[in-house]
Amino acid sequence: MRRPAAAAALAALTALALAGSGHIPPPNDRPVIGVLAQENLPGDQFAHGSSYIAASYVKFVESAGARVVPIRINRTEGEYAKIFYSINGLLLPGGDVDIQTSQYSRAARIFYHLALRANDAGDYFPIWGTCQGFQQLSVLTANRNLLTLTDTKAVALPLTLTAAAHSSRLFRGFPKDLLQTLTDQNITSNFHSWSLSLQNYSGNAKLRRFYKVLSTNSDGKKEFISTMEAYRYPFYAVQWHPEKSPFEWIDKAGMVHSTSAVRVSFYAASFLVSEAMKNQHRFPSPAEEERALIYNSAPVYRGISAVFVQNYYFH
Repeated sequence: MRRPAAAAALAALTALALAGSGHIPPPNDRPVIGVLAQENLPGDQFAHGSSYIAASYVKFVESAGARVVPIRINRTEGEYAKIFYSINGLLLPGGDVDIQTSQYSRAARIFYHLALRANDAGDYFPIWGTCQGFQQLSVLTANRNLLTLTDTKAVALPLTLTAAAHSSRLFRGFPKDLLQTLTDQNITSNFHSWSLSLQNYSGNAKLRRFYKVLSTNSDGKKEFISTMEAYRYPFYAVQWHPEKSPFEWIDKAGMVHSTSAVRVSFYAASFLVSEAMKNQHRFPSPAEEERALIYNSAPVYRGISAVFVQNYYFH
């Protein structure tokens, strides 16, 4: 653990020195984003090893100009810390594992607390959560599961943007016409049974103080949060799936491939990558970086009608 601890101290001191001098480092134009793997889905006939990453999340990140490092489950805290100080951001993908007891949850918790400490020290490190990743972030922040069942398993919805959305870090770079389309048309894909209801968010002081609500939705009975960002930290969460429109092709209700939906995906990915470019973490050497990149793995084609067209599998 000496090397990660030393890296953390160095990053913090460097950030403080730069802040004190008024100097802003140039953007990191070679960002690397970690995507967290999770336990294989039951009954996946293509699975080998213990975990997977849906290729659509990798393509989502790559589409905006970043590279991906797969973060495998069942690693030590020391290994995760070393990865943390080598990458420039983290994506917590959607899926179907227990967000309190799974290895996905354990790894997410470790990275979440590393990111809190880093950002508090002036070391800018973004986290993005999609669907299950959104839910995971809510549990980590509240330190309890406040999710509730909603009828949102396969449906496309418009976003009900809050007053805070237009000035938010996440949405303020979106073109005005696209934000209008997001509110007018059913272009956000929802594939979740659990949601963070507005009522449960409002009743929890930890969540209220930590996250700003940017959009809500309703299944007709319950209003739930669909987009949020942290006040003090570069943490972002969407309950919907921006990666599905350009990269998943299952013929199912809730899937949208319109031009507007694809544009939303591009602007969301571009925002995430722009946040990662503010981070200056580096691998100890080019060789270690090359060994870590997902280019060393090959995605498995699972069929055009599969929930995930392609998956990466890991031991």
